Amino acid sequence: MTQVPRIAVLIPCYNEEVAIPKVVADFRAALPDATIHVYDNNSRDGTREAARAAGAQVMREVQQGKGHVVRRMLADIEADFYVLVDGDDTYDAAAAPEMLRLAMEDRLDMVTGTRVTEAKAAYRPGHVLGNQVLTGLVRVIFGNRVSDMLSGYRVFSRRFAKSFPALAQGFETETEFTVHALELRMPVGEVPSSYRARPPGSTSKLNTWRDGFRILNAILLLVRRERPLPFFALIALVLAGTGLGLAAPVLHTFFASGLVPRLPTAVLSMGLMLLAFLSLACGLILDTVTRGRVEAKRMAYLAIPAPSFVSKTVTTRETSLR
Repeated sequence: MTQVPRIAVLIPCYNEEVAIPKVVADFRAALPDATIHVYDNNSRDGTREAARAAGAQVMREVQQGKGHVVRRMLADIEADFYVLVDGDDTYDAAAAPEMLRLAMEDRLDMVTGTRVTEAKAAYRPGHVLGNQVLTGLVRVIFGNRVSDMLSGYRVFSRRFAKSFPALAQGFETETEFTVHALELRMPVGEVPSSYRARPPGSTSKLNTWRDGFRILNAILLLVRRERPLPFFALIALVLAGTGLGLAAPVLHTFFASGLVPRLPTAVLSMGLMLLAFLSLACGLILDTVTRGRVEAKRMAYLAIPAPSFVSKTVTTRETSLR
């Protein structure tokens, strides 16, 4: 007998009074068996009341920032699959059943709703370029298995949700989702989803430059934490190259005359070379530490039972064949 999975729709909100009733209604229609949770992040309008009136279970997170809300939601709520979506009515709820079907049939730990739109007002060219650059950077460093790293529309398995560290504070939490899945080599997938502009009266909380730099900084921090040997080896290479460049004329003078007239330059060069070797040593040590951390995270991930659910689509198809 096939067990029916518990599905939770998670909607972080900040001043979304205008959009949240439609978001809740759309996901109730698309996923009638799911429980819809709205977490309000210190909204100054009627977001909580509007979400509650629409039929959602409403909670509050006082620490400001999407990362804090995601951390609280994944810790509080017990489910077999989690659908995470923004509360601004820009993502299509009709894509959620297909995302869940793919997660169940292929036993995936993360399915991303990749944004597809023709409306420039919904997905501005600057945001598209920034997403391509940041996604490309992560693909080069951590693995070429994602195409829309910054999408806020995801389906997670329980394994993913309960093994995810959730260290981010703001919008960089999407970067953490992707790196966590790629670093542990989890099975992931993508489903195209239409993306539309916010409804009239709803304003974006995303600051292109500020949040873009925060995401870039998060990527660099994740590289330092998850790929310490290449990170510190690159620093060592820069230091060693600079040191050798400064030492070249000093050595040339020394071999020609036996004198070292530029003693400060020689000392600086030697100091840079020492720092280069020290950086490389730090990278080697931290690489061993990181490998131990990855193994510990992998064991925590494996400690959670794998999903064993079959989607209704598959059950219906098998029944018709009989």
